[in-house]
Amino acid sequence: MISESHPLHRMFRGLTESTFMAELGVGDPSLVGYVSNLLATFAPAEALGRIRDREGRPLFEVARILAEADAAEDEERRGECYRHAGDFALFWTGLYPDALRRLVAGKADALLDYQFQGKRSYYLASTLVPGDDDRPVLRDLSEHFELYAFGLSRVRDELDKLEAEGAALPSHVIWT
Repeated sequence: MISESHPLHRMFRGLTESTFMAELGVGDPSLVGYVSNLLATFAPAEALGRIRDREGRPLFEVARILAEADAAEDEERRGECYRHAGDFALFWTGLYPDALRRLVAGKADALLDYQFQGKRSYYLASTLVPGDDDRPVLRDLSEHFELYAFGLSRVRDELDKLEAEGAALPSHVIWT
């Protein structure tokens, strides 16, 4: 995980805050913080496979992450899986909607509606994580998933502008 004081994390926070406020009218610090943390968390691509199956293999498909949630023996694990499925769906639908078709080709995810599954996963996570301060944010992400995916697409546009202007992102951000 990239620390909140790291320049990359601060850049994601600034871009998310600016874009969400200016273009979406969303200034909720908890929500902006969650989304910018999502970007920082997924900066190293291996974090996309943070959820692992019972054999320890990383899961890179929403369908498999949801199956892991369904098989989980405790609510904490189910909540963790649902949250990650929502994060995974938001990340891909927001930043890389065009790449999503290639990502899911020939996989179980080809049958899924990522927006629906993202909304559903965030909702379920918001009900399963007792005492979690993120519950209101997860519920908001569920209710307004499409808006926040659009917001991430605008953040992506800003990242593309920075890159076009010659600003290089750190090498460990391999999803640009």
